[in-house]
Amino acid sequence: MDACYHLLLVFLLAGFCSSGKSPVRIFVKGPAPGKPQNVSKNDTDVKQAVLTATYTFNNMSNDAFFFKASAIDEAQRQIVKGIKYFLKIEMSRTVCMKREINADLATCGFQLKPDLQQTFLCNFEVWATPWLKIMKTTHFFCLPSEKYY
Repeated sequence: MDACYHLLLVFLLAGFCSSGKSPVRIFVKGPAPGKPQNVSKNDTDVKQAVLTATYTFNNMSNDAFFFKASAIDEAQRQIVKGIKYFLKIEMSRTVCMKREINADLATCGFQLKPDLQQTFLCNFEVWATPWLKIMKTTHFFCLPSEKYY
């Protein structure tokens, strides 16, 4: 047994030392597994993640008006136990009030009155489990846009 161990060790060392080149690369060119990747802001799944984030934002705000995404500044996707989206979104106040039962954000325009206009710059993490048809906001942080300038 001892001779087999030494022979195996010799073969392994010979394999590493026989070539002047660097060892063979195990990974194919491309992104590292699990690393967040930039994704198109027009991607269907990104748009769904933005809607999920918007729903969470509106449920957590005490504002009388609904907000919706006025711009998607950045979108990334990370493959984990599901898909995690990292979104940088500008959320702006609409003319639709929360007390309106049948308000449709898709048709709600943004506030035109200067004293009612408000925009937040937000970072959202939205986690999707497609095989369970679940998408939820796991974390978000927003600041009024004037604090960024």
